[in-house]
Amino acid sequence: MKKLLISTALAALMATAFATVSTGAFAAKLGVSIVNFDNNFQTLLMHGMQARAKEKGAEIQVEDAQNDVAKQLDQVKNFIASGVDAIIVTLVDTNASKTMSEEAAKAGIPLVFVNLEPSDMKNLPEKQVYVGSNEVESGTLEAFEVCKMLRAKGKSAGATAYIIMGSLVHQAALQRTKDVEQIFSTDMCNFIKVTDKQSSEWSRDNAQNLMTNWLTAGPAPDAVIANNDESAIGAILALKANGVDLKNVVVGGIDATQDGLQAMKAGDLSVTVFQNAKGQGGGGVDAALALAKGEKVDRVVYVPFELVTPANAAEYLNKN
Repeated sequence: MKKLLISTALAALMATAFATVSTGAFAAKLGVSIVNFDNNFQTLLMHGMQARAKEKGAEIQVEDAQNDVAKQLDQVKNFIASGVDAIIVTLVDTNASKTMSEEAAKAGIPLVFVNLEPSDMKNLPEKQVYVGSNEVESGTLEAFEVCKMLRAKGKSAGATAYIIMGSLVHQAALQRTKDVEQIFSTDMCNFIKVTDKQSSEWSRDNAQNLMTNWLTAGPAPDAVIANNDESAIGAILALKANGVDLKNVVVGGIDATQDGLQAMKAGDLSVTVFQNAKGQGGGGVDAALALAKGEKVDRVVYVPFELVTPANAAEYLNKN
């Protein structure tokens, strides 16, 4: 009789444990390494992760990699040593992903890359996934809208443009720039000639200095296509400081940050592309928790980009 009672109690305990995992009340500990807390969009991603972790009852420890590859790798190793249930990373350097993958795989700890694609995405080990957006969409949406706006301004006989790139160690910057160049090579948009392209490292200040140097060297362009809103805003500040009428320049960005949308509301930013920080950050946490439970997750989880213009900007004011 005593053995029967013990067996029944054990069965009940196991059933309760299984129910806890199955219903999502899994008290997991997540380690998160973010590129740089000073980066506007990365901060939005972090807030999205923290909100979802709180919603799911998971403990989350977030570290600032401060744009340092070695520091980020140390953070990942420290998370492994502390026994976290899963790790989430927004990469400082796309090419550093392989080392992190190997460390996490060796320890048997799930790893989720968010926002910035790992260089070996197609060959990620088991229990490792990418959650972000398809960068082919971002630059394509931006560039095509810039092309349409220039045509509407009567510039189809010839227009000049500068491209402000993000960090050259990020797949996103390389792909977004490639997207723009491909659109500008099409029959509809090949009237646009790129005068120069340089990196701002995603920084508003760097972009402002870069645009100032371009204006010192030559006339104002017909368009400025930036890989992110922060760089677009830097270009806008430089154009204004040099007395350029922004009604004559089409300025594009990507992210649809609050600052970007305010610049659009002011009539300065012509087009941006909404990148869902809440969706990516929350999706990264969801993937990490699922992997920690032993559940299957698609190796790539895409969150769609969306075109934002002055006509629909109001719809996005509270989304990021």
